[in-house]
Amino acid sequence: MYPLIRFTGEVLKNRRKPMTLDETHISTHRCWPWDLDPWMELNNGRTLTLYDLGRVPFIIRAGMDKTLARLNWRFTVAGVSVRYRRRITAFEKVTISTRIAGWDDRFFYFDQSIWRKDGECANQVLVRSALVGPNGIASPEAFVREHGFTGERPVLPDWIKNWVDAESTRPWPPEKSPLD
Repeated sequence: MYPLIRFTGEVLKNRRKPMTLDETHISTHRCWPWDLDPWMELNNGRTLTLYDLGRVPFIIRAGMDKTLARLNWRFTVAGVSVRYRRRITAFEKVTISTRIAGWDDRFFYFDQSIWRKDGECANQVLVRSALVGPNGIASPEAFVREHGFTGERPVLPDWIKNWVDAESTRPWPPEKSPLD
């Protein structure tokens, strides 16, 4: 089940803390027993949900939600790459860092990471998000212009460009359906 109470708390806590698109949102969270998998560590699916709890407040703090509403556009996740490195166990408090790494002609790229109390990075996610409007996928550049962002467009790091290139070679739909 989606943690609506946690989600609401994050939105309320962060709605009056404005920031710009080129800043980093930092949030703290706790790994509760209902976040655990059978091996008593943070479930990989719940990890992605915790990243939602970092990304949505970023969007609100940066005022992107207002621009999205005005344009009748929405963010949708169009791809994810996760790197897991350290366990997170019950009741452990973690910090999530969320920033926009950049954008290209079709997508925004959110770079997020979860940090343990000992200073070690537990995992990192790259989230490719599309803007979807009444006419389909919308341009990130058009959004940024409408949003009034006057900063420099970030240059995508090579590791993100390489991931984008690799994803473009992946067949879609998958080669074999289990229903065949």
